[in-house]
Amino acid sequence: MKPFGIAAGLAAGLSLLSASSAFAVTEISWWHAMGGALGETVNEIATNFNASQDEVVLTPVFKGTYEEALTAGIAAFRAGEQPNILQVFDAGAATVIGAKGAVKPVQDLLEGAGASFDIEDYISGVRYFYADSDGKMIGMPFNSSAPIMYYNTEALEKAGVEAPKTWEEFEQIAPKLKQAGYIPLVQSHLPWEFTENFFSRHNLPFATNNNGYDGAEGTKLLVNTDGLKMMFAKLAAWKEDGHFEWYGTGWGDNQTPFEQGKVALWVGSSGSFGGLTKSAAMPFGAVPLPYWEAIGGEEGYQTFIGGAALFAMAGKSEEENKATAKFFEYLTSPEVQMMWHKSTGYVPITNAAYERAKQQGYYDEVPQAEIGIQQLNMKAGEWTKGYRMGFYVQIRDVMNREYGKLFTGETTVDEAFKTIEAEGNQLLERFAKTGS
Repeated sequence: MKPFGIAAGLAAGLSLLSASSAFAVTEISWWHAMGGALGETVNEIATNFNASQDEVVLTPVFKGTYEEALTAGIAAFRAGEQPNILQVFDAGAATVIGAKGAVKPVQDLLEGAGASFDIEDYISGVRYFYADSDGKMIGMPFNSSAPIMYYNTEALEKAGVEAPKTWEEFEQIAPKLKQAGYIPLVQSHLPWEFTENFFSRHNLPFATNNNGYDGAEGTKLLVNTDGLKMMFAKLAAWKEDGHFEWYGTGWGDNQTPFEQGKVALWVGSSGSFGGLTKSAAMPFGAVPLPYWEAIGGEEGYQTFIGGAALFAMAGKSEEENKATAKFFEYLTSPEVQMMWHKSTGYVPITNAAYERAKQQGYYDEVPQAEIGIQQLNMKAGEWTKGYRMGFYVQIRDVMNREYGKLFTGETTVDEAFKTIEAEGNQLLERFAKTGS
């Protein structure tokens, strides 16, 4: 009886081991910078993904601000302790892509895992911002948004005007909005909305070397140009006339007066839509970011996205890479993109999700939610896909400093852009030499 008992026990043990192996899961991590309500939605996505299958367990980890998450991700990679997925914001894309061997292109990741991938499945303004110069997608667009113009419905009605399509039209209606008792215009991010996307909206080059996509070596900013200087000369003049107000570089500092009903027009993010529905003290609508008809023609061009992408970090096992690919497939499904779009206001990144929202009548209920997508699907041009420049976070800091001095009368338009050009190009040169 004893040998039989040992054999039976061994068989049972092997059976349990086999069952355990059959149900082994692959664990992956996702470092992100989504706090507050956005972080809750990220956790919901992860929970739902884990519940949707039994092969992968995804753990999201909040790592602070965009800058803090990027710094932590690069430091972890150098220490060999990187997460599987790292969220990186638009201005930091060149840094993580430029860190040699740090990321596995998402297109390679998906195709290597046997998943279907076609860059044409993504909406136009999303496709190439996180791609390389050959059009291969490196990062998976995630919280994607466009700079759009929100309008205070009551203010426009009181002034008897409509929201402007062009800046020429804004100049015509600004005095009427002021006379009606409103600040005509504010904005929340001068580098993104009135600099980077000035070039895209008018299909103008922002930097040499194909806006930096063709490599860091020799890339130079093209900000000290007549068109952009005209834009900021206009802003300064509008401020002098009481047609534009600037409350500093803080996003909320400029958004709050609009929410309070003091401002007629606010240039913000399409991703702000969800929050505005809860915070605005008045009814509001939205239109695309205006452009100069004298520069951009009768229609203008599309803008590119802001926000951030998810990068698959290199140095992981084949099993973990397949698990990450499985999550990216889940994340880009129409159902999940619709949930993310409705919960946050960020645009759905795929054509399928956009079509699903239209078919369900979502934009009939909330037409403002479609404006950012429509803008990203406008006419594309040679210079509308985005930019790829290292140390761009610091370059934005230089811009914000000089724009602040311009609006407080401490410098002129010409001097401001000479400084931005000089200091920006020094940063680009340093990045080309060090890559970090």
